[in-house]
Amino acid sequence: MAKQAEENDNKMVKIDDEVATDIEEEARRDYIKIDVDPLADELENMIADTVSMLPKYSPCIFRVPNILSRHNPKAYKPNAFSLGPFHYNQLHLKPTQKIKLRYLHELISRFPNTNPKTKLNELTTTIRELQEEARECYEGSIKMSMDEFIKVMVIDGCFIIELFCKDNNDDLIGENDPIFGVNCMMSMLTHDLILLENQIPWLVLESLFKKIITPDHVNLPLITLVTNFFNSLFCRGVEICQEVHKYENLHILDLLRNSLVLPSSIAKQETNTLSNDEWQVLPSATILVEAGIKFKKAEISNNILDIKFNNGVMEIPSLFIQDVTESLFRNLICFEQCLPFCEEVINSYLTFLDYLINSRKDVEIFSKEKIIENWIDNEETAVFLNRIVNDTSVDRFYYFDLVNEVNKYCQRRWPRYRRVLIHDYFRHPWAFISVSAAIILLILTIVQTVFTIIK
Repeated sequence: MAKQAEENDNKMVKIDDEVATDIEEEARRDYIKIDVDPLADELENMIADTVSMLPKYSPCIFRVPNILSRHNPKAYKPNAFSLGPFHYNQLHLKPTQKIKLRYLHELISRFPNTNPKTKLNELTTTIRELQEEARECYEGSIKMSMDEFIKVMVIDGCFIIELFCKDNNDDLIGENDPIFGVNCMMSMLTHDLILLENQIPWLVLESLFKKIITPDHVNLPLITLVTNFFNSLFCRGVEICQEVHKYENLHILDLLRNSLVLPSSIAKQETNTLSNDEWQVLPSATILVEAGIKFKKAEISNNILDIKFNNGVMEIPSLFIQDVTESLFRNLICFEQCLPFCEEVINSYLTFLDYLINSRKDVEIFSKEKIIENWIDNEETAVFLNRIVNDTSVDRFYYFDLVNEVNKYCQRRWPRYRRVLIHDYFRHPWAFISVSAAIILLILTIVQTVFTIIK
């Protein structure tokens, strides 16, 4: 019996060994299959190449997506000046390259005891040290060599700095200045400076500024020079907020956005992502006036974003609309849409205006109250505000509570009756006369009936 049991145990061990061998062989075959599969090798190489190409720094200067640019391509493209690599070497922008070189020459020639070549060497060395970080500020690949990229950063960066220095000090403007001496040139340049695709990284501008500007020439920080240049861009006579000095700006367009967003009470509100069911549409200004709501220019606030509603009165800060306004707002919206985790404050503001302004008549209401100071046609303003947020998305609408308040006010009994009365009976003169005559006739009939009863 013991011998038979031992034989059985040996058989079991043999079977277990055979099973284990089979499993190992199967696993080895599977491993070999995976190891030699060319598709797996290709995928592994693709992943490795992609990971190695990932930038160390997040981009902040983007190419405008076609879904946004198709609504008004001219609002995103430079008129005269190429700044940065995206529009470099475009044929129609080449003539102004000489102006940029002239400004660079004037800037470095302001150092009497320094050889211009020595100063240029100092500037190129400065940019070379940060060129990798500067290059990765731009979205996507840039088809230009390292030296060419450094050259563009130095020329364009120094041109912008000299422009702001001249704007701050008239004594620096020489005879026959190609920008300050030509009226149309300044308006074209203002447009080109605010384009998202035409930005120079702030770290480049700041580094060049520190190397080339001394208190003897300019006694103001770069941010102040920029804000002074763009003063009254949003609202005439109102200085751009100085809080931007405390913030790490990415480029000039970002600085302009920060000048609005940072001091705004609207931007400081807590907001949640809205579902489709939560969205509410605001009636146009014309309909709101019919419901008894009054529009008033905000006298205290210096920030166009700070719109308030209280007891049937909506206070809106004045907005200055000129030729460059549409381009400015479109590029600000695009920047908010492209920059990861960016608060959509400007987009919310323009969505709110889009609700209020549907026609020329709505613009006229705002113009009458001096809420809009319009330098272009009212119809043109209505059209651009109606279309400016097309194909954009707003996850966090900063005026959600304000829209709720206005809609609740409009749902009250008297505002609803008042709107129906004005909209249906008092819209046209003859309708007004007919209703008035009917009311007078009704009153006379009642009076006559009363006298008849008394007699």
